[in-house]
Amino acid sequence: MHDAASTSAALRVGFIGLGVMGGPMAGHLARVGHRVAVHDAQAGATAALVEAQPGIRPCTTACEVARHSDIVVTMLPNGRVVREVVFAPETGLLAGWKAGGLLLDTSSAEPWLTRETAEGLAARGIAMVDAPVSGAAWGAQAAELVFMVGGAAADVARVRPLLDAMGRAVFHLGGLGAGHTMKCLNNLVTALTLTATAEGLALGTRAGLDPAVMTQVLNESTGGSWITRTHIDQRVLSRRFDDPFKLELMLKDMGIALDLARSQDMPAPLSAAGLSLWQAADEARGPGASVSELVRWVETQMGVEIRSPSAGAA
Repeated sequence: MHDAASTSAALRVGFIGLGVMGGPMAGHLARVGHRVAVHDAQAGATAALVEAQPGIRPCTTACEVARHSDIVVTMLPNGRVVREVVFAPETGLLAGWKAGGLLLDTSSAEPWLTRETAEGLAARGIAMVDAPVSGAAWGAQAAELVFMVGGAAADVARVRPLLDAMGRAVFHLGGLGAGHTMKCLNNLVTALTLTATAEGLALGTRAGLDPAVMTQVLNESTGGSWITRTHIDQRVLSRRFDDPFKLELMLKDMGIALDLARSQDMPAPLSAAGLSLWQAADEARGPGASVSELVRWVETQMGVEIRSPSAGAA
């Protein structure tokens, strides 16, 4: 646990979006001494966090959160939801916020929507920083997230105590929107890596190789990656396919990256091909499927299960 309270004064912080990532993140902020007000569209998520972390203030609307906060953190599905939370008449953040506030958006969002939201906030004297994360659910729980940050230097400095309390690394990539740009590119690379790894393991399994040993080889060779280190044994060879990150959210981030490429008039043929595969997997596996289900879809397409005779099914 990071002891941010020992190095900075307690801040009045709001947190909106208390799901798999947001709940633990808000909890860390409260535990290091910040005064935290929270809201989630699902009342049960708010109640669970307040029960687990006494001292957190539950709120029924974003507007109420804003009244009790100088900085508000959002962890929401996309930039459109962030925009709605900010601008909703009567219940949105702007309905309760005074000039001088700051929105710290840790969602995975579209950079162009982030800049539009920031313009509306700036007109009311409120700053914005985008700081999407990498590290998955375990990183949120352990305060080991990696933040990719965009925004003015002074604004980033203002939120740095919060980032330090929730994560292990902060990278300031440039102006507003730079963090969300990096996030979609990171997930694009991750998605393509997962696809290539799954295909390679399926091919090897059909050829008679043990995928558990193949994974060990990859991890000691040039084909190794975060996927081979943290996903194959844990999610695929175990046959759990239970990564909490959703396939549809990865697909969303890939789409943002391809939209970015189109806006820059740049060809991205490999990424476009990968996107089409993920779209097919999403349609086949259905709403709410784990990102791990991409591998099961690859198995179906290739007619082989990536099972290890040495590991067995967990």
